[in-house]
Amino acid sequence: MFRSIDDVIRRLGEQKYICNKNVATVVYLACAMQKPVLVEGPAGVGKTELGKVLANSLGLELIRLQCYEGLDEGKALYEWEYAKQLLYTQILKDKVGEILQGSQSLKQAVDRIAKEDDVFFSEKFLLPRPLLRALVAEKSTVLLVDEVDKSDTEFEAFLLEVLSDFQISVPEIGTLRAKHLPLVILTSNNSREMSDALKRRCLHLYLDFPEPQREMEIIKLKVPGVGEKLVEEVAYLLQRLRKLDLKKKPSISETLDWVKALTLLNMKRLDDQLVQETLSTLMKYEGDIRKAEEELKRYLADRKTKLHAAAVESDKDLLH
Repeated sequence: MFRSIDDVIRRLGEQKYICNKNVATVVYLACAMQKPVLVEGPAGVGKTELGKVLANSLGLELIRLQCYEGLDEGKALYEWEYAKQLLYTQILKDKVGEILQGSQSLKQAVDRIAKEDDVFFSEKFLLPRPLLRALVAEKSTVLLVDEVDKSDTEFEAFLLEVLSDFQISVPEIGTLRAKHLPLVILTSNNSREMSDALKRRCLHLYLDFPEPQREMEIIKLKVPGVGEKLVEEVAYLLQRLRKLDLKKKPSISETLDWVKALTLLNMKRLDDQLVQETLSTLMKYEGDIRKAEEELKRYLADRKTKLHAAAVESDKDLLH
């Protein structure tokens, strides 16, 4: 595990994930206290990526449960491989005949078969889903419960029970307890409010869109060879765009795609025409693109004014 908060920052940085002191502190405490972390924030700010790089930095298996409306225990926990059970029954048909031989009544035959339940209802016929896989793993894992806010409140209650005791009950087998406690990361896009009971059992972390300086660091790390001036202008334009009333604010991943596109077009600074032609890489709705185009015009006009003012000041200094 991590030795310190600075160790968290360093090892996540090796995975090309730039985190601040706040994020590193929560991650360090979660590992040390063996507590789940509920990571909330808008889509595309690196919540899922945090779970992935955490697993990589610790050398642990990542087990991901993608939540959605209608997700139930069977899809998240385990299923029985009935086809495999049926196949074994066919193969062992002669053996089943020997067991039933001499039965005087139907009840006696059923009782004899019932005594063999342990054979056909055992872990070899149990198909583990993400939650059970994390519990029965031979060593610690990172369990990423992604977009938990999309699941129903009933599933949230069930998940709460699993996270409280780290054990589950399989009626045909018994109680299965975690061999090693997984490091649990739950992500939420705030589409609905999580229950107080779930929040009480987790450490809380809120990830927001990064400030310009940090966004510039991310861009330079993820898009090698990008021009310094282009990075600076993109970061500050994005700050302005995210303040608009948009249907979907541009995320970090979309920002990186946009910068890659601009770099491929050999852009050194934001250019009115080319930027407009690539805005569909950044924005996903036509209405948002139109608003972004208007804001881009204002941004370029402001930039021109500032450059003109700087040139006038420079001329004054030369005259003096």
